[in-house]
Amino acid sequence: MATTSLKLPADVKQLALSAAKKQGVTPHAFMVDAIRAAASNAEKRAEFIADAVASRKAALKSGKGYESEDVHAFLRSRIAGAPTRRPRAKSWRA
Repeated sequence: MATTSLKLPADVKQLALSAAKKQGVTPHAFMVDAIRAAASNAEKRAEFIADAVASRKAALKSGKGYESEDVHAFLRSRIAGAPTRRPRAKSWRA
């Protein structure tokens, strides 16, 4: 395992110590888990943004999209367990 020195402001260190104690883990384990969670969230956010950019490009290229009312009705039906059909994409270009 690699060693890294991390200098924390006093208030952040105290927060970490207090949180670790409440969770019943060592401050080191708490900080490792916090860094792991932050790194994982950063990766997920980057993937989400990349997917959004790709979806926007596809929508602009196709000129098609879904009416929000159709999507909401579809989701309400699915949640209720009723048989339903997927909404159809419609052209939004004039």
